[in-house]
Amino acid sequence: MNKPKSKVDANRKLLTDAQAQGTGAVLGAFVRLSGPGWLQSAITLGGGSLAGALFLGVLGGPKLLWLQLMAVTMGVIMLSAISYVTLSTGERPFRAINEHINPVLGWGWLIATCMANMIWCMPQFSLCYASLENNLAPGAVTGLSDSTGPLVAKLLVSAALLVTVGAVVVMNSRQGVAAKLFDWFLKALVGMIVICFFGVVICLALDGQLQFGAILAGFFPDPRQWTQPTGDVAGLVAQLPADVQAFWSSRIVKEQRVVMIAAAATAVGINMTFLLPYSMLNRGWDKPFRGLARFDLATGMAIPYVLVTSCVVIASAASFHARIDEDFASTDPAVMQQSKTFASARSSLEARMTALDPGFAGLPEAEQLAQIATLSDAEKRIASSLVRRNAFQLSQALAPLLGEQNASLVFGIGIFGMGFSTIIILMLINGFAFCEMFGLPQGGAMHVVGCLVAGLSGAAWPLIWDGPAKLWLAVLTSTFGMMLLPIAYFTFFMMMNSRTLMGDEKPTGGRMVLWNVLMAVSVLGAFVAAGSAVWEKVMPAFDASADLQNRIVGGVVLVLAIGFVLLVMAGFAMKPKSQAAPRSS
Repeated sequence: MNKPKSKVDANRKLLTDAQAQGTGAVLGAFVRLSGPGWLQSAITLGGGSLAGALFLGVLGGPKLLWLQLMAVTMGVIMLSAISYVTLSTGERPFRAINEHINPVLGWGWLIATCMANMIWCMPQFSLCYASLENNLAPGAVTGLSDSTGPLVAKLLVSAALLVTVGAVVVMNSRQGVAAKLFDWFLKALVGMIVICFFGVVICLALDGQLQFGAILAGFFPDPRQWTQPTGDVAGLVAQLPADVQAFWSSRIVKEQRVVMIAAAATAVGINMTFLLPYSMLNRGWDKPFRGLARFDLATGMAIPYVLVTSCVVIASAASFHARIDEDFASTDPAVMQQSKTFASARSSLEARMTALDPGFAGLPEAEQLAQIATLSDAEKRIASSLVRRNAFQLSQALAPLLGEQNASLVFGIGIFGMGFSTIIILMLINGFAFCEMFGLPQGGAMHVVGCLVAGLSGAAWPLIWDGPAKLWLAVLTSTFGMMLLPIAYFTFFMMMNSRTLMGDEKPTGGRMVLWNVLMAVSVLGAFVAAGSAVWEKVMPAFDASADLQNRIVGGVVLVLAIGFVLLVMAGFAMKPKSQAAPRSS
């Protein structure tokens, strides 16, 4: 599956010749040879990043724009370190980790990657189906569902998607024109996603709905957002009596923390750290390609990710943050219930009433609704900002410019592209991982098996992801992946500083100090995010008032976390004290 040596040599010569000609020629060569960074962009621009960015805007307005910029910056730093280690040594990272660092970390990295690939493929198929059903082919999907039943329709559409994705994946395994077409197809998909969401922001700007001062300010971090409400919601809370303020502040801050962690986690996932080194090795890249790798990550991954997620945050903030419709604002319970937002916001409003008036729960439903209807606009706006919106509602922002039907079509293309591109890359990563798991060269039958395992698990989403197993799959995979992400970061930090692995290619002096400072900040940030995410899931295990399901989930996560930490410690303890002599270039 590796590129022919003559092709790699030609690319290497192109780079060295460009370096002799100056900066312009180097940039031209970088653009021509870029690829792995666009693979990273295709996976990170998926359903997870869309949902995270959407709720960031709904909950915090443009004030939380800084979060994903910082998360992707930290991710690029660590991925750049991974590329430096891989291209400097030429070693396959899984084997290098097992030999030079800790085999528990190596196997944990591989297993978490496979889990993430197979499970997170499911919501991507679901996202593609939803875009076809709501935007791109509603008549055809509805007709199929009516004639075969909803479950069969979902399975048939998913099977067709799998066949299509499989054809694209095969293109990547071919050399020459097919591989080049794959690269251009992926870049076109990412570009299409950027254009679609950028168009939403342009429409909102033309309609005068954007506050550019607030948007610019949102790119500057505010640590207070970890403990205080932010955005317009903060002003609404400040208007309320002290006891009501306390209730809403607690609820908002808890949601802010969850969504901040979730949004940061989608910038760089555990499987992305696996994809990068193997996609570079598969292309035959080595030391002369290190500068290209950093350029590729910045332009192919970071810039599209920041553009798309920022556009989603800005659009969702303008459309939904601290906003309610006339029906929801009504003091007439019958009118209030006609609002599309009320059903989703009702639980928050009922919790507020019960917290401040224990007798509320015993009232007849009609009287409960009457009391909720009398709440102030401020409290209703706060409750509305806690509702997780449907991403397809953003297409309404394009309607004034394109018309409702065209807006739905354009937005649906963007949503479909996000899911489709992510499925492609998840399957590819699983192929790489399966080859490493069985110690086989990249490519061949085992790579195909790995790709198919991820694809088939994703296509089975109507049977698994829509059912009760969804909670357990999501919790266990996200928790294990979040635990492994900082550990993966720390592992590559150690690899960069390992003389036995890096040999003469180990950075020294000021370069080493700079690498270590940047990596240390990223590692620390990943550990804080992971620790907070794991603790949020573990806390119910110690809370007697929590429901049984959440207590069980908390217990399972706690056992999983403690067990893995003990295994890692054992791996370091059993590691031979004598190591091989340092490598030399």
